[in-house]
Amino acid sequence: MAIPLLDLKAQYAPIRPQIDEAIDEVISSAAFIGGQKVKRLEEEIAALCGTKHAVGCASGTDALILILDALGVGAGDEVITTPFTFVATAEAISQVGATPVFADIRPDTYSVDPAAIEAALTDRTRAIMPVHIFGQAAEMDEINRMAAEHGLFVVEDACQAIGGAYKGRPVGSLGHAAAFSFFPSKNLGCAGDGGAITTDDEALAAAMAKLRTHGTGKKYYHDLLGFNSRLDALQAAILLVKLPYLAEWNEARRRKAEVYDSLFEGTQVVAPVRMAEVEHVYHLYIVRSPKRDAIIEALKAAEIGSGVYYPVPLHRQEVYRSLGYAEGSLPVAEKACNETLALPLFPEIGEEQQREVAQTVLSALQ
Repeated sequence: MAIPLLDLKAQYAPIRPQIDEAIDEVISSAAFIGGQKVKRLEEEIAALCGTKHAVGCASGTDALILILDALGVGAGDEVITTPFTFVATAEAISQVGATPVFADIRPDTYSVDPAAIEAALTDRTRAIMPVHIFGQAAEMDEINRMAAEHGLFVVEDACQAIGGAYKGRPVGSLGHAAAFSFFPSKNLGCAGDGGAITTDDEALAAAMAKLRTHGTGKKYYHDLLGFNSRLDALQAAILLVKLPYLAEWNEARRRKAEVYDSLFEGTQVVAPVRMAEVEHVYHLYIVRSPKRDAIIEALKAAEIGSGVYYPVPLHRQEVYRSLGYAEGSLPVAEKACNETLALPLFPEIGEEQQREVAQTVLSALQ
């Protein structure tokens, strides 16, 4: 049977009447920009993350840019982050005029390694931007300790981890501010692009709210040089329908991950490592094998979806050639890029489908 990497249609089908009603309500009201839908979503995202404020915006990428801009990070500053993530993480740093400094990752969780962060600190370091990669929080205690010692900002790239937690604290409440993405494939996705920022800092939230709307707090009066990065009411309405299901969907992802874990136990396939005291939300289920390419070909032949996240680490991308990272300079990330792949995982996937996926993977290694 054909098994997709992600099945958004399966998610949409049971809630279609609610989604359609929410869309119709916005269209009938003709209130497309801002308004009560966006305000209510911001309140609910803040409540989910245990923060005082949430600011909706146009995308997860913009969320990162808005945070850095509002914090005053810019030319001459360095921001330490991971090379094993989507380009938007580093792109946001570059867009505000700062320089991304890449620190290698842990070989088990694929999160940025605190020891590598510490080794990368300089007198130009202004912030640390950990990524909660694939749905699992980074080692925030160590990161926050370093940041406090050196007077640095901590910006969570939480785009893949909404609903997750670290030592009982929600993702999104673990730094000075956090960025979330509502891209359709995320655990909480809208019907296009969308994002949000969470923070406890009232002044920072106010600055970001201005920045997302051309630097204005009052129409046609501009205090800051800003952006056009508003979350529209249609996307907010869709997200308000889906948000009450998020905990259930994340729990289903964890159950499905446990099924895969048991199927791969004792085999040549390296399953994901879940850190103690971390509530993983499995945005992606990532396995590892030096024979990855053979696995991909076998899955393709069986009409089973898979994905490589990520084929080239950021420090080896053409856009960052000028930073001077040589091949082998961040070996753990480079090896992960050559050996990891995502298998089908979504709340609606059936156990028989998972067994077929696992069998196909293991057969490719014989």
